[in-house]
Amino acid sequence: MPVQKERKIYRRFLLSSSIVIALVLTAIFLDMAIRTRQLIRKENIARAQVLFKAILLTRQWNADYGGVYVEKKPGVESNPYLENPDITAVDGRVYTLKNPALMTREISQYAEKDGLFKFHITSLKPINPQNMPDAFEKEALLNFDKGNLHEVSRTERINNMTFFRYMAPLFVEKSCLNCHRKQNYAVGDVRGGISITFNVDDIERNLRFNTAAIITFGVITTTLLLGLIYYFMSSLIKKLADARIQIEKIAITDELTGLFNRRHILERFLEEFEQAKRLEKTFSCIIGDIDHFKSVNDQYGHLAGDDVLKEVSHRLKSIIRAYDIVGRYGGEEFLIILPGTDIEQAWHFAERIRMAVKEPRVVTAPVTISLGVTCFEEADQTIDDMIKRADDALYRAKNAGRDRVERTPGP
Repeated sequence: MPVQKERKIYRRFLLSSSIVIALVLTAIFLDMAIRTRQLIRKENIARAQVLFKAILLTRQWNADYGGVYVEKKPGVESNPYLENPDITAVDGRVYTLKNPALMTREISQYAEKDGLFKFHITSLKPINPQNMPDAFEKEALLNFDKGNLHEVSRTERINNMTFFRYMAPLFVEKSCLNCHRKQNYAVGDVRGGISITFNVDDIERNLRFNTAAIITFGVITTTLLLGLIYYFMSSLIKKLADARIQIEKIAITDELTGLFNRRHILERFLEEFEQAKRLEKTFSCIIGDIDHFKSVNDQYGHLAGDDVLKEVSHRLKSIIRAYDIVGRYGGEEFLIILPGTDIEQAWHFAERIRMAVKEPRVVTAPVTISLGVTCFEEADQTIDDMIKRADDALYRAKNAGRDRVERTPGP
């Protein structure tokens, strides 16, 4: 596989992996932020429900006793929407009736004054104009009447502060008819509702800070993690690429000489052959065989024979051009492919090889090489045709006394 294509695949893999990891981490941190907000909302709803039930119990206690009379001291006013709310005791003191609605409103005033929360009793058909619903309450009451919802809640910005608002319905009970009989209510009807409002500005501020902290932490964590992944994956990819290159090199290289092995040199031979046939180009090949190599092994040992093979291979590599191809064809045989080279040029090249091999070497006995040269002919059907001609030329060189070059006639 070409290096550029391989790098492109690795980059694509690294990019897609980084995107997936970033998306997963983003989803995790986003889920944390959403769950935190949902938890805060549930806590606000639970707080509002407790307050709502507390006021319901207080109202029920009041209603069960038909209202509560309190002494009409300075600042205490009678409920103008009740018939005959005042009574006079035998001692002359005046008492006025506090019904559930009025008691709820006054408790709300105490709570609001202390900055705790606010109750508001409201209805679509209020007796007291102060109980008229606002937009949030009206929408909730309409849904209660339709039976769609049993409670409503949301946050609102009021006077640059954030408030949590909650509302649940009030159902008509028998005790409620004492005050609301004229409005044609029946037991079980939705008479109105109680809205609860409390300040959550600090909570929202902390929640925004917490969300920002989660996002910041998520970005930093994701960046660091992706950086580490990129570093380690890049290192791993480089090692894999190096290992692949090494494996490919081993697969095509003769271990002893460092030249191409027989399988790969024949593959390259076939490529040059097919290109020559297609483009009508010329190229040549040389088969060389070290003379009396068996005698070197017998006289000096196989290690010395290996040294001869290494030295001859080294000299071959130092002579060939950048685009020439050389490989170990057999035990002591070498195959050299010369692209764009005719028979005459190939013969001179083979002579250079022969002379280089004769130079002083690693063993005391002289080492020579015989070579057979041929070139591509239009009649050739396979590389075997060229190999046979080069082999025949090599055979003639051996029979003629070795340490020589023989060639086939040019086309």
